[in-house]
Amino acid sequence: MGQRRTGFQPAPWLLMLPGLVVFVGFFLVPMFNLFLSSFYRYDQAIGVIPAFTLENYWKFLRDTFYLRVLWRTVKVSLIVSFATLVIGYPVAYYLVQTTGRRRNYLTLLVLSPLLISMVVRTYGWVIILSNNGVINTALRALGYRGTLKLLYTELGMEIGLTHIFLSFMVLSIVGSLERIDSAVIRAAQSLGAPPLATFARVIVPLSLPGVLAGSVIVFSLASSAFVTPSILGGPQVRVMSYLTYEQDLILLNWPHGAAIAFILIGMTATLLVLYSRLLERGRFGVVFK
Repeated sequence: MGQRRTGFQPAPWLLMLPGLVVFVGFFLVPMFNLFLSSFYRYDQAIGVIPAFTLENYWKFLRDTFYLRVLWRTVKVSLIVSFATLVIGYPVAYYLVQTTGRRRNYLTLLVLSPLLISMVVRTYGWVIILSNNGVINTALRALGYRGTLKLLYTELGMEIGLTHIFLSFMVLSIVGSLERIDSAVIRAAQSLGAPPLATFARVIVPLSLPGVLAGSVIVFSLASSAFVTPSILGGPQVRVMSYLTYEQDLILLNWPHGAAIAFILIGMTATLLVLYSRLLERGRFGVVFK
């Protein structure tokens, strides 16, 4: 038998070096500079002043308008995560149960939204949700005399984001369901568990890692999405990403825009950590390690 190698092994680090250089140079360094700029002062006549201040953060936290935008961002992201879970879990479960050509077609159908530009998909929802769009035209044909307001509302934004991010939830749950040992399900059935009990007490708890991963992905993407909220929500229904864009590119207040961006990052990271800890404690019948 050969001797076991000990000590420093440079090969793994050499393989990781190109990726680390790109990650540090094009992500960490710009993020660090953006974080520093969030503490700079801003004057409309002079511009950015490199002098330390907490005013950018304090201005956000003491203004009820900004706090309402923050709450709207959290609420929309939670609703979108829940909607994709409710819609995506049955789709993922059915996808795992099918085989052959039908599964290939269903997989292509689930992945099809990812093959189209997000801008194109969002404008497709504009056609559907507008006052003279598909939904209102169908309602008028059925005798409804009013106009259902969907565009430039939170509901319209949530519908568009749910459609766009549904694929991520389905794929995450499919991966978790495929890792469940079929022997565990057969054991539950041989012990007399009916199909509903087997699903609720065996399959669902064992698939929670996929639910967690999908929820984290969808919540992160929904809370930081810009294109869909700006088109379906617009200035009437602002979220944090639109607020950052407004401060940076319209008002040119880069320090305040950077502060808003890092408040969004901190809020998202905090909620995701709390959600992960909640599941890790085994409160839903399974413990992740």
